[in-house]
Amino acid sequence: MAEMGSKGVTAGKIASNVQKKLTRAQEKVLQKLGKADETKDEQFEQCVQNFNKQLTEGTRLQKDLRTYLASVKAMHEASKKLSECLQEVYEPEWPGRDEANKIAENNDLLWMDYHQKLVDQALLTMDTYLGQFPDIKSRIAKRGRKLVDYDSARHHYESLQTAKKKDEAKIAKAEEELIKAQKVFEEMNVDLQEELPSLWNSRVGFYVNTFQSIAGLEENFHKEMSKLNQNLNDVLVSLEKQHGSNTFTVKAQPSDNAPEKGNKSPSPPPDGSPAATPEIRVNHEPEPASGASPGATIPKSPSQLRKGPPVPPPPKHTPSKEMKQEQILSLFDDAFVPEISVTTPSQPAEASEVVGGAQEPGETAASEAASSSLPAVVVETFSATVNGAVDGSSGTGRLDMPPGFMFKVQAQHDYTATDTDELQLKAGDVVLVIPFQNPEEQDEGWLMGVKESDWNQHKELEKCRGVFPENFTERVQ
Repeated sequence: MAEMGSKGVTAGKIASNVQKKLTRAQEKVLQKLGKADETKDEQFEQCVQNFNKQLTEGTRLQKDLRTYLASVKAMHEASKKLSECLQEVYEPEWPGRDEANKIAENNDLLWMDYHQKLVDQALLTMDTYLGQFPDIKSRIAKRGRKLVDYDSARHHYESLQTAKKKDEAKIAKAEEELIKAQKVFEEMNVDLQEELPSLWNSRVGFYVNTFQSIAGLEENFHKEMSKLNQNLNDVLVSLEKQHGSNTFTVKAQPSDNAPEKGNKSPSPPPDGSPAATPEIRVNHEPEPASGASPGATIPKSPSQLRKGPPVPPPPKHTPSKEMKQEQILSLFDDAFVPEISVTTPSQPAEASEVVGGAQEPGETAASEAASSSLPAVVVETFSATVNGAVDGSSGTGRLDMPPGFMFKVQAQHDYTATDTDELQLKAGDVVLVIPFQNPEEQDEGWLMGVKESDWNQHKELEKCRGVFPENFTERVQ
């Protein structure tokens, strides 16, 4: 008996939903044809336009802020590797080694602190700010549906009153339904009329606080970093003074487009003695612009004088809409920064060979360098694509899916159904999206679907399907 009662309730709910959808569809058709008037609120429509603009701006700001944070993280890694290189080349007997190591540690801590404060004071605030938009957007869409119900009930009541043969019982029932529909609509309308202008005005204070936080954090970061750089410069100046008697001979090489006379060897001095190779002292302090002797000018390094072949950029990967933010940020992890050894034509071919002839250039070493330079996300994306092609799971025509199945989505937030034709969602629920039986019934921002768990259990569309807000979900297949 209990089972029969449950089926009766379910059947009644389905019938009610079908009737409600038919009524809404008919009302929309009549309004589009001009045969039925439509209740409009220009002030509310302006609030909706402002809401959509505010959501677009906030979403863009969140995206750009995440990109900025990813760049800070990448710069941190690059700075850390550069400091590690300095620590390796700084020989133990050189003065200032401990100071240089301490500066490198403080440099790393300063980058970490800067990144964490940006996350706490800017990104988390940004996420909280945008977290209120999905619920309001779904309520705006529901208000639109309730407005259609109200107009439909109003027109039905008016038609019964103007009929030649009046049925008082039907008129009384229609009046009761009209009052009920009007109450539901007005409750939602009043709440949104108060919330939307308040939300719109809050954008100014939010933008001010966000950019003030970013500017203040960046200012303090550069001040502290400037102090560390000055300390490092003092250590290196001290090292230069200790080893000032050593000279480093640099043989300048002419560029390819230098004048012909630049390629000629210097003529010997008049007394017949061999030409001396100029010795150039490496100095961190620049020479004065005026009054300097010609012999004191430091020539450009060979890498500046001769242009080698252009180095190709790393592989470019453009994330799709379905890619999560975490995957985008992972592009800046250590695995994404390849170490590529580039040999210019000026280097001898033997430089790439292993002593003893154990390895030929262009074979194992080249293949290992190429494979290590590929970002992990590119390999994962390619593997997923190949596996999908092999499995043949294109998402259409599958026997275990409901008729018309288009794709899967996963709920990112809990959604409480407020109508009989809506799905109740919990974060993590997977929904199989199917088309509306009548495309005219689909409201903007709403999808039709059936929860995967319900479909696997019942295999009945009429029993399980319902509408749900698209912005509460994310496509997964």
